[in-house]
Amino acid sequence: MPSGSLTTHVLNTATGLPAARLALRLAQLQEPGAQWRELAQRWTDEDGRCLPLLPPGQAKAGTYKLHFETAAYWESLGYSSFYPFVEVVFTITDPTQKLHVPLLISPYSYTTYRGS
Repeated sequence: MPSGSLTTHVLNTATGLPAARLALRLAQLQEPGAQWRELAQRWTDEDGRCLPLLPPGQAKAGTYKLHFETAAYWESLGYSSFYPFVEVVFTITDPTQKLHVPLLISPYSYTTYRGS
């Protein structure tokens, strides 16, 4: 049975280009107590991608949070951002599946979905 993994891809919808050099972090919710434990830190590359946040075999069932530093990204391009950061919280129920969580951003909006 294939081992699951977690990846992301960030696209700048204002330019239609990948969002390069955007900082992000992955955390997992720890129970009891509802504390977040940071698992990985990454920067997107020129294609808006980064190394897997959970490489094959490291995913576990649970609640996770991707934190994207959007304000710093927009400031580096000379823009201000309405959102200082974006957090996407999601649940992994089957850790054997490959999970991909893309983020589409502009200075005044964002959207995400479960990709493949």
